[in-house]
Parts: sequence; structure tokens; C-alpha cells
Amino acid sequence: MKKKFCLLIAFVFIISVFFHGEAQTKKAENKIKRSAILDVKEEVAKTNYEIVRIKKFPISVQCWTFRKFTFFETLKKVKELGLSHLQPYPGQLLSSDMPDVKFDHNLSDDLIKKVKSKLKEHAISLVSYGVVGFDNNQESMRKVFDFARKMGIETIVTEPKFDDYSLIEQMVREYNINIAIHNHPEPSKYARPEIVFDHVKGLDARIGSCADTGHWMRAGLRPVEALRLLKGRILDVHLKDRNKFGTEGAYDVPFGQGMANIKHILAELTLQNYGGYLAVEHEHPDEVDNPSPAILKGLEYIRSITYYEGYEEILRRSRGRYSKHGWNHYGPGYFKLDEQTGILRGQGGTGLFWYSVKKYKDFILDLEYKCADKATNSGIFIRVPDMPKNDDYIYHSFEIQINDVGKGAHKTAAVYDAEAPRADVYKEPGEWNHFKITFKGRNIRVELNGIIVIDWDAEPRGKVKDFADKGYIGLQNHDSRSPIYFRNIFVKEFK
Repeated sequence: MKKKFCLLIAFVFIISVFFHGEAQTKKAENKIKRSAILDVKEEVAKTNYEIVRIKKFPISVQCWTFRKFTFFETLKKVKELGLSHLQPYPGQLLSSDMPDVKFDHNLSDDLIKKVKSKLKEHAISLVSYGVVGFDNNQESMRKVFDFARKMGIETIVTEPKFDDYSLIEQMVREYNINIAIHNHPEPSKYARPEIVFDHVKGLDARIGSCADTGHWMRAGLRPVEALRLLKGRILDVHLKDRNKFGTEGAYDVPFGQGMANIKHILAELTLQNYGGYLAVEHEHPDEVDNPSPAILKGLEYIRSITYYEGYEEILRRSRGRYSKHGWNHYGPGYFKLDEQTGILRGQGGTGLFWYSVKKYKDFILDLEYKCADKATNSGIFIRVPDMPKNDDYIYHSFEIQINDVGKGAHKTAAVYDAEAPRADVYKEPGEWNHFKITFKGRNIRVELNGIIVIDWDAEPRGKVKDFADKGYIGLQNHDSRSPIYFRNIFVKEFK
């Protein structure tokens, strides 16, 4: 009896030690999480979002916005908004002439064929799907993933009830389709961004967050802080603005008219180089029969704060990866591309990396560059008249110079060998500089870091014998010892 009693005491002791250890570990983890959240709040407070040049994000519509209508009616309404991308959800009535059929991943092949025909008729594509649930087994998951593959859907939006994502990760790798974890408000376990992050960190990069700004506001969370906490893991965004935080007396409003701070949200997504869609979602209960006017107001606001509105990004990105598609290289050396960040790094000898898709006449070229050190030497060629076959192009096109130690018409921001800049406004090596180069008619205007340093009516001068009225754009690589870096390369044409 005494032996049994001792064994019982030992067992109780071991259990108490175990649970005490568990509690201490949990307490330490919570302390780390709170510290991380405080760090994010401090980072956001120090960020000057007002100076961020906001990118143009592709827009889709979350079909829940038109939940009072059928899926086929929604296609017409989305087209009337001037949009062409859609995120359907499971459960919307498919068509008024089929009252028992709902849009979801259980559609028959014949109905899928009919849906595809309607999508083609309206020139609309499905880019994501959700919020959709599935069980933690292959049969349940494959039904959703197979449907997404058939429909050309890039991202599945879900809120798994389970915590083991190993099978999800297997499916993501097999199908090359994203999984984005949505954040419905509590009692959803994913209501807080740090919980979502805990579930996706360390997993395949195609498993991340579907960031719903409206639900964060319902929970009293600032969307921009939640986005910063999820940096690098955001795959989809449900964009909403609301008149106030919390739930009592709170409702959706057009973008820019509420407390979400849409400008800072888009600036934060720009800083993160977010490559996904903004899924417009409007849930005002009094506007459920006609949400389009509020959406149109919101879209106009987004256009008004988008710096790159009307621009084309010519170093392009598809499904989260940049590529050199459309670019060719003449001469020695090459540019190495980081497909995740879109940053080009010059390598080797003096050559020209040129955009061969089209010639530009009157345009604005907007890009960023940075130098490895003071000795970095590069340039941006504009109106290269023909496909470069030899070095003759340097005598028939203008080069905007990058060379901080140069003099006069050979220094940074000069029209090389022709016109010197008015001031030296370049930043120190290692810092990103912003060029805005306008070539309209004969006039070349160069802005460097917001300062006009060249405003010159071009003429043959220096090495330039003549110049064309339209031509290609090219970036010069020079050497590997002091490489040049480029990113965010955009062009806007004057019509």
C-alpha cells in the first residue's frame, strides 16, 4: 500500500511539473507574441505612409457583395462596374432558372461548362474562391482543389477547423494553388492576425493570409498594423472600409469615407510589394439590393490615391513571380533578377538590357535604382531607335547617366555628354533613388528624388549625332565590382 501511495505521489508530481512547464512555456510564448505586436505598432507609427508611391493593384469582387443576386446576375453587375475579376463563394444561387442549384465545388461538369461559357461571354475570370471549408483528408480537399484547377482559380480562401496543415501543404505543392486563411471575427480562431501567422509561418510560401480589413475593424484592430504583422504572408485581401471600429452602430462605407485608412492600407501593401488582388466587398445592410454606387465611389477614391494609375509595369509579375519576359540583352554582362522582389542586379561588362515589346514615343519612365558604392556606373537609355546589334545605338539615343563621381554632363541625372543636371540630389550608395524621366516631343525632363534637375529641349550634342521620334527603353549594366540595382519599372504613354 505504501509503495502504491509513493507511486501515486510521484505520478502527481510528474504531472504537476509537466503542466507547470507547459504553462510556463505558454506564458513565455504569449510574452513573445505581445512583444512582437508592440514592435509592429511601433514600426507602423514610425512609417511615413504619406510619401509612399502607391501601386495599382488588380481589383476583383467578392460575390458576397451581390449575395441577393444569382451568380449569373452578378457577372453582369461586375461588368457594369468595369471590372473583370471575381471571387465567388460557395452557396450563391447559380441562376434564377435553376432555383435548386448553388455555385460551389460540387457543380457537375455540364454546369461547370455552362459557368465557363458565361464567364467568357462577360470576359470575366475567377481568380479566387471562398470562404470554403473542407475536412483534413484527401477526398475532401481534392474536391475543392480539383474544382479550382478546372476553373483556373489561383487562390482558395478558407478557415480550417484543424491545426495540422501538412496535408494542405502537400496539396498546395501538387496543384500550385494558394491557400489563404481568412479572418472572420470571433469566435473564429483566426480572428487575430498573430494566430493566422502562427499557423502559416514556416510553411510553403503559397500558404498565407486572406486579410479581411472589415473583420479586423469589427475586432477593434487597426488593419495597417495587422497587415504589417502578416508581412510576407498576405496572398489575398478582402478590402472594406467602415464608419467606425467595433460592431455597435458600425457599417460598411465607400473606400476613403471610413476609419480603415484605405490610403495607409494600400501604402503598406505597396511597401510589402503585395502581388495579389484587392477583393472588393461591401456589406452595408441597407445597400444589399444595390451596392454598386458605393463600390464605384470607392473605386474612384482608390484611383485618386494610386500613384501609378495609368502606368504599365514593364518588368512584369505573374502569380507572385517577376520575369524578364519581353526583355533582351545586348553586349557583355547581364542582369540577375530576384523573382520574388523584382530587383535587377547588374553583372559583368558594359551591355544593354532593353525592353523589346514596343517602341515608345512620348512617355514617362518611372523607376527606382540604387548604387552599390560611389564607383557605380550605369545609365538609362531612351528612344533607342532599333534593335541593338552593335554599339552604334549610343550615338542615336539619349542616356540618363548614373555616376555619382562624374562631372558636368557625365554625372548622375545628366543627359550623358549633352546636358548637365542643375543639382546633385542623389542619395548615398545603398539607398534607393527615384527617377521620373519624361520624354515628350523634343523635351526631356528628369526628376530625381522629387527634384527637377533636367528640363531640356533635346538636340544632337556631344556623342549623340541624331535621335528618333520613338524607340526602345534600355538599362545599362557596367561591371560586377560596383553593381547597379533597378526595381519598380513603370511606363506611362502620352496618347
